[in-house]
Amino acid sequence: MNELLELAVSAHGGLDRWKRIRSIDVSLIISGQLLEVKGFPEHQHTKVTIDVDRPRTVMEPYGEEGTRGIYTPGRVWIEARDDGREIIDLKEPRASFAGHVRDTKWDQLQRLYFLGYAMWNYLATPFIFVRDGFDIQELAPHEEDGQSWRVLQVRYPKDIPTHCDTQQFYFNSDGLLKRIDYTTDVLGGVASHYLYDPKSFAGLVVPTRRRVVQRTPAGPKITGITAVFLDYLDVEIHDR
Repeated sequence: MNELLELAVSAHGGLDRWKRIRSIDVSLIISGQLLEVKGFPEHQHTKVTIDVDRPRTVMEPYGEEGTRGIYTPGRVWIEARDDGREIIDLKEPRASFAGHVRDTKWDQLQRLYFLGYAMWNYLATPFIFVRDGFDIQELAPHEEDGQSWRVLQVRYPKDIPTHCDTQQFYFNSDGLLKRIDYTTDVLGGVASHYLYDPKSFAGLVVPTRRRVVQRTPAGPKITGITAVFLDYLDVEIHDR
């Protein structure tokens, strides 16, 4: 295993702990200017559940009261929470973003796809990088906020939906993730994603606040508008 990746995995709870986990629940509030532009101005208070073995995310409530949303790479759908009755679905959801720009409105299923793959990736990082198919390379250190951060460039395999195929992950001297740089392919945005307030939940270390800002050639717009803000209220770990 790459030495920096080994440090990062250990800092976030360790690979042995991760392998004992079946799923993760997060109660959170989702907000930000990006979702307002996409047609969803309200703050969303929901519970997200990810399956750690495969890209699958459940959000409930989602949309109207009494419904939940389910994300998988090839299909997303909304169903009734009481009896599981399917209400609406979208197959091959990523293809539906073709031609989109930042101001293009989303429907509920497109938002579900975006949030579903994003939340799965966020909660599974950095552990998924030990899987076959990931290309890992350490870049030159980065200086920010009076600190030196080590940078891991990660190229994703085709079977893992994510923001873009190559991303940069910044870790502090303890191995904790501080920032992610990526381009969001489904909307064309160039972003820096900051992580704050890590806490331990049943042995897994999870950042409990996330803020995404625009990134320009001059660097991230730290004092600018927040594109997406995630505030984790509670995290529950379910073992196998």
